[in-house]
Amino acid sequence: MPGSGGPQWLVREDASPAVLAALYLRQALGIRSPEELPSLRGIPPADPLRDSQAHALLERQWREYWAMTVEPQAHPSPVPLDLVEGFDTFVALPIEGADELRAAIMPHAPDAIDFARSANDMYTRRDAGRAGTAYRAYASAIAVHERQVGRRAHSFELNVQVLPLAQRGLWWIGSLTIAVTDSLRGDVVAFDRAIHPIIAELA
Repeated sequence: MPGSGGPQWLVREDASPAVLAALYLRQALGIRSPEELPSLRGIPPADPLRDSQAHALLERQWREYWAMTVEPQAHPSPVPLDLVEGFDTFVALPIEGADELRAAIMPHAPDAIDFARSANDMYTRRDAGRAGTAYRAYASAIAVHERQVGRRAHSFELNVQVLPLAQRGLWWIGSLTIAVTDSLRGDVVAFDRAIHPIIAELA
């Protein structure tokens, strides 16, 4: 983040257990949305045995839960949220309007939590090994952008979720949030190229 007095930018990088659990449940329930986001590595996709109407309802409820999980401030629930039993603090659903989703995810709680914790632990270990390089990656991209456009970067916020996705790349998953494959994030040169268009769009 630049010094005080000028434009301010803030990049938060994480591998949120809540986001990881939501993606595990997406796959376990056979939900495709969002279509552009790849599946998780090593998690077999489910072939749901439910009719199209029931599946459409479940998918709608999951999309609402996903939006609240990725960007809770931008997508507040119209009713209070309640933690779902068996999911620690990783999954919270509205007390009304998500009954079908709540029932469908309950059998998957142990596996979803194990996956989310394991993937988050792996990210944390990798992040510790980078020793400050995460900040430098974004600061370098912003500095290059400023030289290209001949001005200071505008103030912006960006949330980055580093996820074990099956396809290498980077995707918008919210208005201020992107998902990046862990393999791409670990490739300094490739990640630098990939993050430049994002910085240019925001700054």
